[in-house]
Amino acid sequence: MEFYQVGKIVNTHGIRGEVKVIATTDFPEERFKPGNKLYAFKQNASTGTELTIQKSRRHKQFIMLAFEGYDNINLVEKFKGDDLKVSADQQEELEDGSYYYHQIIGLDVVDENGNSLGEIKEILSPGANDVWVVKRKQKNDILLPVIDEVIKDVDLAAGKVHVELLEGLDD
Repeated sequence: MEFYQVGKIVNTHGIRGEVKVIATTDFPEERFKPGNKLYAFKQNASTGTELTIQKSRRHKQFIMLAFEGYDNINLVEKFKGDDLKVSADQQEELEDGSYYYHQIIGLDVVDENGNSLGEIKEILSPGANDVWVVKRKQKNDILLPVIDEVIKDVDLAAGKVHVELLEGLDD
């Protein structure tokens, strides 16, 4: 079964089994609803622990979660640093022009002249729009804002993103 990351447990919170999560999904309200199942994976592990969300709330930049059957800090301490994932069958169809992070990371980026710029290695969500981080050989990374003026076409089948570099993006 395939799994996709939706968050990372960064710490515990209080003594009643709550954990602090940094969300890595565009759909935190949907992904972290009470009753949903998540899987906690240790770094580089091939299997995870199935967890059912009992409670969920926002706190500053974090999502605070409590899991069914894990009602004190001693039970959740072992999940610190774990990646939270969903199974492939938990993913819903997206509207045209929307993509899951795992579909974008690893795509080759090509400019308007057909030159390869590098590969998308990370997605940042600083505010109004996402920013795709493009890793280049022997150059600094490029930060591409995900806006229509920059991202011209995403071709998942070909594994390419066609972009138009606005002035100042490629320093």
